[in-house]
Order: sequence, then C-alpha cells, then structure tokens
Amino acid sequence: MAEPNAWSFSLSSHPVALGFFLAFRLAALLTYIFGLIFTSNFILIFIIVVLLLAADFWNTKNVTGRLLVGLRWWNESSPNGDSIWVFESADPQRVINATDSRFFWTVLYSTPVVWGLLALLAILRFELIWLSLVIIAVILSSTNAMAFTRCDRFGKANGIANSMLARSSRGLMQRVAGGLISRVYGG
Repeated sequence: MAEPNAWSFSLSSHPVALGFFLAFRLAALLTYIFGLIFTSNFILIFIIVVLLLAADFWNTKNVTGRLLVGLRWWNESSPNGDSIWVFESADPQRVINATDSRFFWTVLYSTPVVWGLLALLAILRFELIWLSLVIIAVILSSTNAMAFTRCDRFGKANGIANSMLARSSRGLMQRVAGGLISRVYGG
C-alpha cells in the first residue's frame, strides 16, 4: 500500500526539476487542447506545441531523468554510421526519492497514452492536419519512455553484474589471502 502523501509535491527531493518536468508536459497538452478548441490558427499552435515538446524532450532526457531517478541516455553514431545507444545510471548506493520516482515513471508512461488518445480523436474527427502534430508528440514522448525503460533495465542489470562481480572477486581474494596465510603460517 502506498504512503498517504506519496503524491505530495512537497516530498520531492528536486521540486524544481519535477515542476519543469510536469510543466512542459502539461503546457504542450493544454496548448494543443485549448488551441484546438479556441483557435483555428494551426501554424501558431503547431510551433508552440513543437517548441514545448522539444523542451520537454531535452529536459526529460538530460536533466529530469538524471535528477529524479538517476538515469540518462543518449545516442551516438559510430564511425561506420551505426547508431549506438548509451545508458548511464547513478551509483547504486544513491537513494532515489520514492515521490520523485513515482511522479517520473507515472507521467513518463501516461503522456504517450494521452497523446495516443488525442491521435485517435483527431482521426475520428477527420482533423488530419492536427494529427501530424499529435504524431510528433507521440514519437517524442514514446522515445523518452522507451529509452528510459531500457536505461532502467540496463542500470539494474549492471548493478546486479557489479554486485556479483564484487562478491566473486571478494570471495576470490579471501581464498587467495587464506591460501597465502595458511602457507606462510601453516608450514
């Protein structure tokens, strides 16, 4: 069972980062929805929403993910042109704030779903020009969700491997030291 105040913004270790994370996502969604309802100026709404989505994408990828859950990712190109995904996770000893983690993962996964529902609505209303904007939003938010999911799995797998390596090397060192001590003092 969750803590009673698990969703309290005041429990965040990084309230400014969490605020920007939520603000960029909500601003893009609300600008799209209110722009759809109150104006017919597609170009203005398109530019504003794309700028908000780009700011959200960069902020989530480079700042919020690192501060709230200790994860960061990027993509590099190898000399032969292959795409290489690079995942970075915080020190396994770092304690991740439960509130920050809960907000981050819930909002990260729910945003592509909301944009997907808006895409379905645009299709049903035959507003295909607005659908182009929603597809951009789905792609950007889904890319961040997928990359952070991979980064989290990589971090956990890396933590398990490091733990096993530390235990096995510690066991090896104990056996070697024990063998040396028994040879020196045992005769």
